Amino acid sequence: MVNWAEQTVNQFIRKPLKLVYTIGLEMLRLQMNSEIKKNVYEVASLSERDDAISACLVEARLSASPLADFPDRLPETLGQAYAIQAASIGRWPEEVAGWKVAMMPPADRERFPDERLAGPVFSSSFHRVEGSSCKSTPVYEGGFAAVEAEFVLELGTTVPPLGRGYSDEELSELVAAAYCGAEIASSPMAGANKNGAMSIISDFGCNAGVMVGPEIPDWALRPLDSMPVTVTVDDAVVGEKTAAAIPGGPLQALRFLLGHCAARGIELPAGARVSSGAVTGVHAVQLNSLARVDFGPFGWFELTFEPMSPRK
Repeated sequence: MVNWAEQTVNQFIRKPLKLVYTIGLEMLRLQMNSEIKKNVYEVASLSERDDAISACLVEARLSASPLADFPDRLPETLGQAYAIQAASIGRWPEEVAGWKVAMMPPADRERFPDERLAGPVFSSSFHRVEGSSCKSTPVYEGGFAAVEAEFVLELGTTVPPLGRGYSDEELSELVAAAYCGAEIASSPMAGANKNGAMSIISDFGCNAGVMVGPEIPDWALRPLDSMPVTVTVDDAVVGEKTAAAIPGGPLQALRFLLGHCAARGIELPAGARVSSGAVTGVHAVQLNSLARVDFGPFGWFELTFEPMSPRK
């Protein structure tokens, strides 16, 4: 039997000390997580030099003028690159209507803590395209141009910047519809993609448009490997995979975006669309190219490419 003195020690000294120790460890863990998140997501203050980079990138897009290369030295941190992007969003004469998400280039995934990146898609950059039809879309002449087959998610409810985690089921409930789609990746810089994530993030994620095609019925109930995608450019098959090629699937891309936006205080309104990342790869196109984006049983569409017109 435990004597009275031992019981007293357990009740009034050991148990309280254990509780204090446990609480202390949890507080330390939360503080460390907070600092890690801050280091990953904090947007750096914008220097005059970076503001000049933003102005140059936006001017090139507005005037549809090619750039020989990135306007200055590349940003060194994610915060710096996203600060340039935020300044450029403020300069652009349209509202953000959605976002594109993409995997970081492999070398940048080793260098930075994020495996994905995000960029804005403006209201006039979303285009509806009917199934079994052909649509022309603009790209930057003399710059970089590519087509990417992507699943486009449409939010059915407003998502405030809560900074919380989401299960797959919760994410599915946020999505009102999913579509066969394609991102038009284009930039006035011919070497935009070769320069890596810092260049891509700074330049609106290298986005020039998102095509929204046929809706995919019961998308959330379908296994990822049951949603095939084939991309053909000028009669040559350049990519053939399924939705399973997206690491974690389209919902993982949405999960990243929610965390990314929450860290920056950005609310995602109902109706916002999210292009969830290239399925078959990034496929270069020319002004005279014909691309076919085929989602098997869910439909297909074709795209031709025309020069981007100046906006001023």
